[in-house]
Amino acid sequence: MSEPREPKGPAAPSPGRADETGPLRLGTRRSKLAMAQSGQVAEAVSRVTGRAVELVEITTYGDTSRENLAQIGGTGVFVTALREALLRGEVDFAVHSLKDLPTAQPDDLALAAVPVREDPRDVLVARDGLTFAGLPDGSRVGTGSPRRMAQLNAYARSHGMSIETVAIRGNVDTRIGFVRDGELDAVVLAAAGLNRIGRSDEVTEYLSVDTVLPAPGQGALAIECAADHADLVAALGELDDPFTRAAVTAERSLLAALEAGCSAPVGALADLLADGQTVKEMRLRGVVGTTDGSSLVQLSTTGPVPGTYEQAMELGRELAAEMLAKGAAGLMGERAL
Repeated sequence: MSEPREPKGPAAPSPGRADETGPLRLGTRRSKLAMAQSGQVAEAVSRVTGRAVELVEITTYGDTSRENLAQIGGTGVFVTALREALLRGEVDFAVHSLKDLPTAQPDDLALAAVPVREDPRDVLVARDGLTFAGLPDGSRVGTGSPRRMAQLNAYARSHGMSIETVAIRGNVDTRIGFVRDGELDAVVLAAAGLNRIGRSDEVTEYLSVDTVLPAPGQGALAIECAADHADLVAALGELDDPFTRAAVTAERSLLAALEAGCSAPVGALADLLADGQTVKEMRLRGVVGTTDGSSLVQLSTTGPVPGTYEQAMELGRELAAEMLAKGAAGLMGERAL
């Protein structure tokens, strides 16, 4: 049921909410990647609702700050401004990279949909078409992620390689530019981002998840709206993929139980194990490590495919407890407040 309208003529929208027949307003960050993925969601939402969708560009603190993400806290720096716009009624729904969301969901906002996940892996973009194992000693590898640093350095140590991981910030063009300009030998990025902006031809290697586990929720999108906008929650829910939601819920439960923020050196991936065409189980893998790669705690657990939110949460909590028992807490540079 729509809310009462202001008595200012038939075309006046209800306060803080778009006209029920007008365009839906989608809040998005301004980056090329955010605009691309929001544009894809806008098309899908328009198909299921029959309404036009307009993008509303919002600048977040994470977009304007040049500090290292770990230094500014990581958690929520790309999300808070979008959520505030939702709560003020300036936009009807917002699209986030799910890995940027804090693990605690506000009561007044609904995670209405988690669409089918893109490729969750990390990729290497290196000079001369090199793979990671083919990088010469002394190579400088750029990434803004302590999680990637920990696992890249651990792999290098265990394979007799000598690399230097370099903390970088910036959009895709900036990061790849460090390689093109010769400042770095390689950078590590998310496959999903490059795929969404049509830059996957620049990848020189897709990194196996056995080498680098992705961030919890990597490759997935989160579509969020006001919890009290029931009609919109239901409409957006048409885009939800239950397997993706179960997987990212387990991954984020692990992150929350470790009391770690999204810039902590934590990797996690839940995937489905199938027997032929029949999905049998879900496997959850997690890793925590020091950024120099000298210490890693890496474990996995397998169980029935979660049929409920609580079952997915429990899978993450169980693995986190095992990791903490193995000393994971002492390896994280940041603990969530």
